[in-house]
Amino acid sequence: MTSEFKSILFLDIETIRGVQHYDQLHERLKTQWARKASFLKREEGQTDADLYHDRAGIYAEFGQVIVIALGKYTEDEKGQPGLKTRYLAGDDEKKLLLEFKALLEKMDSSTRLCAHNGKEFDFPYLSRRMLINDILPPDLLNQSGRKPWEVNHLDTMEMWKFGDYKHYTSLDLLAALFNIPTSKGIMDGSMVNSVYYDEKNLSKIAEYCVGDVVAIAQLYLKFKGLPLLAPHLIH
Repeated sequence: MTSEFKSILFLDIETIRGVQHYDQLHERLKTQWARKASFLKREEGQTDADLYHDRAGIYAEFGQVIVIALGKYTEDEKGQPGLKTRYLAGDDEKKLLLEFKALLEKMDSSTRLCAHNGKEFDFPYLSRRMLINDILPPDLLNQSGRKPWEVNHLDTMEMWKFGDYKHYTSLDLLAALFNIPTSKGIMDGSMVNSVYYDEKNLSKIAEYCVGDVVAIAQLYLKFKGLPLLAPHLIH
C-alpha cells in the first residue's frame, strides 16, 4: 500500500441538538433559531420548537459533537492491507474536541482528512464547534483562507461528483451501488438524537459512526479501482 493511502485519516462525526428540549435554549439563541427557522421548509403546524427538535443538530451554531470515528489503512509484515478504526465519544464536547485536536497534532503534516461530504459538513462543523468551545482548530483541520488547490482535504462525495455540483449523493446510495456493507441495520442518522437523549446509548451511536467510517474507506478503494477489504482485515 502506497504512502498516498497510508497518509489518509478517514473520519465521520455524529451530532445532536445542543439541548434536549427547546425550552432549555438560551433566550438569545431562541431568537436566532426563530430567524433560522423562518428560512427552513416546514410542514403545516410545525413550530420553531418542532424544527429545533428535528434539525438543530445539523447546524454547528445550535448543535454539538458527541462522536468522532476514525479509520486508517494499515499494512502487515506480509504486505496485507487492512483498516484500523477507533472512536472518540463523550458527553463533554470540549473534552472530546480537545482529545481530537491532540490526536491531529501528533500526526504528520502530510496527513489528509477524508470524509463523505466532509468539506460541507464534518470539517467546518468541527472547526466551528472548536471555536465555540474556545479551542483553536489545528492546521490539519482548519484550512480556511487557502486557495481551493491548496486545500488538502479529501471528500468522497466530491470525488463522485466529477465536477457536477448540482446533486447531493448520500453515502448510503453509493454503498448500495458498490455493494459495500454499512451499519444502517443498527440505526440511521435520523435516530441519533433519540438514541442519545432518550435511550442514553452513546456506544450504539459510536458503533454506527464507526460503520460509516468503514464504508467511506471502502468507497475510497472502489474509487481507486481496488477491491474491498475483507471483514477480517478491518479492526
